[in-house]
Amino acid sequence: MGARAPVGEISEASFDQVFDVNVKGTLFTVQKALALMGTGGSIVLTGSTTGSMGTPAFSVYSATKAAIRNFARSWALDLKMTGIRVNVLSPGPTATPGLLNGLARIGQQGALISGLIAQTPAGRMGRLEETAAVALFGHTAWGSTRPHQSARCCAT
Repeated sequence: MGARAPVGEISEASFDQVFDVNVKGTLFTVQKALALMGTGGSIVLTGSTTGSMGTPAFSVYSATKAAIRNFARSWALDLKMTGIRVNVLSPGPTATPGLLNGLARIGQQGALISGLIAQTPAGRMGRLEETAAVALFGHTAWGSTRPHQSARCCAT
């Protein structure tokens, strides 16, 4: 979840909401899930390519995704002796209902999607099915070669 605002217009309420959902929510969800996991378990976190590159008016969201990437790195070390793997999947711009509907509500869907597409090598938005396929791969024996991996996928 993210809110677009340039640095001079970010409100404390918006900052708190984005960090609470994306960072705090991830931490405490994983913490609860650990009790249900055993050796060979796999945690796949959802990052974003914007977590490792700048994006205008999206700095708070970008910071939360950088935090997710670093959670994966640290948790892989924390969980090394448990046999539980931690990976982060960082898709580029993906055509999700949340993104498309959110942009439509603010009347900027066409312009912003064109801008996102222009940043991708494939010249299109990623599809949910592509992201899901990469996430499933991370849960397989083939995807378990390292305790922590960061994967970029889809149209990026």
